[in-house]
Amino acid sequence: MQSLSLAPPPHQPGLSAEQRRIAELEHENEKLRRINKVLMDRVERSMDFQGNAFSLFQTAIVLETKVRERTLELERTLHELERSNRDLARAKELAETVQARLAEAIESVNEGFALFDGDDRLVMCNSKYLAFWPAFSEQIVPGVTFTEIALQAVRSRSVQDIRDGGVSWLHQRLAEHRQPKGPYVHALADGRWMQVNERRTRDGGVVGIYTDITDLKRDETRRRETELAEKSVLLQATLDNIAQGVAVYDKDLNLVAWNDCFVRLLNLPTKVVRQGATWQDFVDHNTRLSWDGLSDKAMSREDLGERPLAVEEEWQGRVLDIRRTVMPGGGFVNTYTDITERKRNEEALRDSERRIRTITDAMPALIAYVDSEQRFRFVNKPYEDWFNRPREEIDGQPMWVALGAEHYEQRRENVLAALAGNEVTFEMELPAENGAVRYALATYIPHFGGTGEVLGYYALIQDITERRMVAEALKESKESLERRVDERTAALMALNGKLHQEIAERKQIEEALRVAKVEAEQANLSKTKFLAAASHDLLQPLNAARLFVSALSDLEQIPQNGALIENTDVALAAVEDLLGALLDISKLDAGVVQAEPGDFPIESLLGAMATEYAAQARERSLELRVVSSSAVVYSDIRLLRRIIQNFLSNAMRYTRSGRVLLGCRRDGSRLRIEVWDTGPGIPEDKLVEIFEEFRRLGNDQSGRDRGMGLGLAIVERVARMLDHRIGVRSVQGEGSVFSVTVPIGDRRRQVRPPEPVPAASLNRLAGSLVLVIDNERSILSGMTALLEGWRCAVVTAASGEEAVRVIESLERPPDIAIADYHLEHGATGVCALRAVLDHCGVNIPSLIITADRLPEVQEEVNANGFQLLNKPVKPAQLRSLMTSMLS
Repeated sequence: MQSLSLAPPPHQPGLSAEQRRIAELEHENEKLRRINKVLMDRVERSMDFQGNAFSLFQTAIVLETKVRERTLELERTLHELERSNRDLARAKELAETVQARLAEAIESVNEGFALFDGDDRLVMCNSKYLAFWPAFSEQIVPGVTFTEIALQAVRSRSVQDIRDGGVSWLHQRLAEHRQPKGPYVHALADGRWMQVNERRTRDGGVVGIYTDITDLKRDETRRRETELAEKSVLLQATLDNIAQGVAVYDKDLNLVAWNDCFVRLLNLPTKVVRQGATWQDFVDHNTRLSWDGLSDKAMSREDLGERPLAVEEEWQGRVLDIRRTVMPGGGFVNTYTDITERKRNEEALRDSERRIRTITDAMPALIAYVDSEQRFRFVNKPYEDWFNRPREEIDGQPMWVALGAEHYEQRRENVLAALAGNEVTFEMELPAENGAVRYALATYIPHFGGTGEVLGYYALIQDITERRMVAEALKESKESLERRVDERTAALMALNGKLHQEIAERKQIEEALRVAKVEAEQANLSKTKFLAAASHDLLQPLNAARLFVSALSDLEQIPQNGALIENTDVALAAVEDLLGALLDISKLDAGVVQAEPGDFPIESLLGAMATEYAAQARERSLELRVVSSSAVVYSDIRLLRRIIQNFLSNAMRYTRSGRVLLGCRRDGSRLRIEVWDTGPGIPEDKLVEIFEEFRRLGNDQSGRDRGMGLGLAIVERVARMLDHRIGVRSVQGEGSVFSVTVPIGDRRRQVRPPEPVPAASLNRLAGSLVLVIDNERSILSGMTALLEGWRCAVVTAASGEEAVRVIESLERPPDIAIADYHLEHGATGVCALRAVLDHCGVNIPSLIITADRLPEVQEEVNANGFQLLNKPVKPAQLRSLMTSMLS
């Protein structure tokens, strides 16, 4: 029997449920057809085998029944198939509608859209996506892989980044597509910018949105360019407002930025400092300057833009500090700083140090300075010779290192005492050559700071070996003599009296020698201390003496006492002038004096000189003539007055008969002030020597009013500070001419000197209550005598606390307060006056008197609103100042 079985329909992936149902129905219909055919064949074979009618009839009936059954089943199947076809058609139509709507929706999106399946093949995309790739858009069809699209973008040069043939961009884009973390931004070759935002789908595909952000990038670029332009303007303004010359070169050695100071310092032409100028243009310009240009080191191209540079160059009379700084991205920045003034100051300080060392090195004593940490900061040549080492190896070393443990321990107790603020003097032993021992007298003087703290101490060590040897020799001689006397007593009884007398005389001589030697050493030490403390300690008693003399001069005296007081005042004035000259020299060398130039009429200064020296000229029977001028000059009136005073003082001192002329001459944009005299003249080989310290030519044969030879030394230093030219010419037997040349000033900016106080206002001091604060009783006594002579009521105090207690006992606050700057225990007069003002609660006119001329003191006094008067106090000046303060 023939088999009727049929294989089940094969499974077809990708079909919908409706399509699979239709396929099963078609398979079932085919199965029924085959069954019908088998039955027909079976009936026909039966008829052939039996051949009878009944069989045929029976077969027909069976066949008819079977056919009818199969026909019904077939009809039902066909109806079911027809219904399934209708459902399939409707589903297909619906799917096509949905697909069309999806395509329209994707096409209407403003961004590019692309969908890739799990095999990374393109399923669908819109025209916006194709617009990004116009060079090969016709090749972008469903089924093409993403890799092929990326390769076509590189081959067609549609992307901007093709530095290495586009390989880097291709690898980067494929990596982004495999693991999308978006968004990513890519630059296209036509100037557009594309932002890609991709995500994975559930079936393993990739859906991507491609956005054209060209306008955003352009806006961002314009904004960035605007910000860069603003920063460039700000940078240029910054460069133009700094004191250094600045030039910036990029990595191609093109000049990209500079300031006006760079052009002024190097005096550069326009072709060297312009946009587009190169470093080679600068080098060529400098090369054409020949010997007046910058050095090869400053212009070298070696390691240019790779290694910093720092050199100092002398260029056209100035000193430039040239530095090169390398920029991270290539190129460099050159800065040019004018350090001429700083170099001059350094040279002046070195010159001052050389002078100090010359003086200290010439002294036979060992001189050193030790700071609060017990480190050597200064030693002179004898100290260096004693160490047998250069001073560079001593300066900065601790005492126990430089001296050694043994010698340090000998001094340790005295060192600690000096650092505690006590002055100590002691004897010690110093090792010498060949193992010998020498004896020394050491003095440690503490160095106090402005607030009383000990900053270190000065050490002065003098060799007293000879004195010790003389004393020991005398002692041995005495012992030997006494021994000889005892041995020969019996034989020399007759000469005993004479011998005792001789011994007594010898002792007296030896004692006198010893005392004289000690006095000489003490005098030398006192002189050293005098020079160290002259600015305050010596001015204190001098100030007191002037106050007492002024107080005496205000009292009625008999003629003999009046002459003595006048002579005493003249002597004190001479001491004041000498001490003032020494201090002026020291201050000028140390740079303490600062010039304050301004515009003022020269006639105000010449008129004052005429008045000041008229009496002196009459006393010496000389004709003094002053030729004034209406010119306005630019200078420091105080320092210029000092120069002219020294010229006139010298002329008066050395001119025995004739006349002295003070006048002015125009010299272009300057005014030359000259002093002529009819004195003995100066030899030509001495015209330079007279400006040195302590130089006198001995022309004052009368011996009267001889100076110390410091006046012209002061003139030379002051003129150098003011940058004024000093001149001198002379003819022996006829006279000399000294001159100083000053610049012409601006008449619009001139400052008139203050008007003198009217004489009537001087009576304002009478009846005024004056508070005086000073820790020196002699000063308080002198001020009391002077002020009471002016009919003032005076109360005194030694400190601010005592002044407050004194004021509490008064019925009214003082009309004016006067205080010395330096008081006991580190206190200052400024603090004392502040305590008085706070206690009184009213603003009392206050005056600080001091010998300290440091700028810091002046600033402190001015900051508190007080007046300042320097010692020694001149009574007339004090009286005028007090009158103006009360006015």
